[in-house]
This record gives sequence, C-alpha cells and structure tokens, in this order.
Amino acid sequence: MLKTAIYVDAENIKMSGGFGMRYDVLVDLANSGNCTMLRANCYLSEDHERIKSDADYRQKIYTYHNILRQCGFRIIKKYVRRYRDEEGNITTKANSDMDLAIDALLQSKSLDRIILLTGDSDFVRLIPALQNEGCRVEVIGFNNVAKELREVADSFISGFLIPGLLPFADSGREEEDWLRGVVSNFNPDRGFGFFRYYRLDSSGLHPESVFFHLSQSTLHSEHVFQEAHRIFEFRIVEDSANGNRSEAREIRLLRDN
Repeated sequence: MLKTAIYVDAENIKMSGGFGMRYDVLVDLANSGNCTMLRANCYLSEDHERIKSDADYRQKIYTYHNILRQCGFRIIKKYVRRYRDEEGNITTKANSDMDLAIDALLQSKSLDRIILLTGDSDFVRLIPALQNEGCRVEVIGFNNVAKELREVADSFISGFLIPGLLPFADSGREEEDWLRGVVSNFNPDRGFGFFRYYRLDSSGLHPESVFFHLSQSTLHSEHVFQEAHRIFEFRIVEDSANGNRSEAREIRLLRDN
C-alpha cells in the first residue's frame, strides 16, 4: 500500500477557482487504488477579530471547519494579522506556506505519495525536496497555476477535471450526467476531435477520451477548441445513427484554465 498524504493550501485554492471544493472527494482520491491516506492537512486563515464581532462569519467558519474534520482533515490555522504603515494604510497577512512546507518535509519520510493542492509558485522548491525523499508528488490546482509548478510535479491535473471535486454552477442539472474535459486532439478542417476526461472509482483516477463534433456545440469558432487548457462541459450519449458510438453532446465552455 502506498502511504499517501494530502496538503491543501486552502486560501490559494479558494481564490483560484476552487471555492466549494469537496474534501470528501479528495479523500476518495487519496484512498483509491493501492493507496491509503495517512495524513490530510488543510492550511487556512482565520480572522480572530472578525470572529468576535461577526456572528455570521463565525458560524460559517466553524461549520466549514467541522466539515473538514469530518472528512478526516487536520486544520492548521494562520490567524490574520493587520499592519499599519506610516501613511495609515492597513494591510492584512495570513500566509501558511512555511507551515505547509515544513510539515510536508518532516512527514515525507513516512510517505510514498503526496497530493498537493495549490497553484502557488512559492512551492516550486518544495516539490524536488519531497521527491528527493522518495515521494511521488501530484499537484492539483484550478486557475492561475504557476507553469513551473506544473512542470516540476510528477503529475498535474486540473481540479476541474476530477469528477465531483467541484460542483457544477448550474444546480438544476443532474451532475452525474455531466463531465468536464480538455481537447486532446482536434481537426479544424473537419470540425471534430476528442475530449480527454477522467473517471474516479475505487481503483483510482482513469483517463478516457470521447469523440466530439462542432455541430454539437454552441461554440462555432474552431479556435476555441485549439487553445490549450480550456475546460469544457458535456454529456456523453450513444449515437444510434453511428453504430452506437459514444459522443460528447451539449458542449459548453466552462472557462480558460
């Protein structure tokens, strides 16, 4: 069994498109296949002054923390500090990067696999250090992920592509019928290509591909499908007119990643 740990840079994830992320799905990912989750740490900020004065904020924070604990996460808090400069301007600071890096390095000696959730380039130096301890380092991020972070990790996957990790914006849809993917191949002259997407089950995260055609999208410009890292949402149906071949339908652009 591969001993696995999750380290979540919660403030970076929240500000980079991952607000509402489901931590139970992360646990399923860490425990899938020949892996067992040994540690799960979430690093976040807490405004002590606001907790004392804002009942709604206090309730939301404590509810959020309870959900994390129920999923098996240890919460590491960095309290917000306020600084006033010579001109009277107030700045706030609550950075947990150092805490995350130190914990990951110290705990890596007992681990085989680390799942790091962040897009922050400050962790570029951390990843080789963890790899030198014998750990495989997988990075999951949403928007604005540093190029250097993608390149130095053993693998990178957009959090948008992990089934169930991030809720669909349109709550009226049956989410189990929808998938997210990126274009893996596209022929602009003939208007068709393939989406690469993932399925998550007890044995792990599995990459798959499905055929698509521009006629099944409201996005008529072929240039949309030629630019890297764009995330698309779609449903998969069997085309009875084409030998029941699986095809992507109702294609829509989620966002540039």
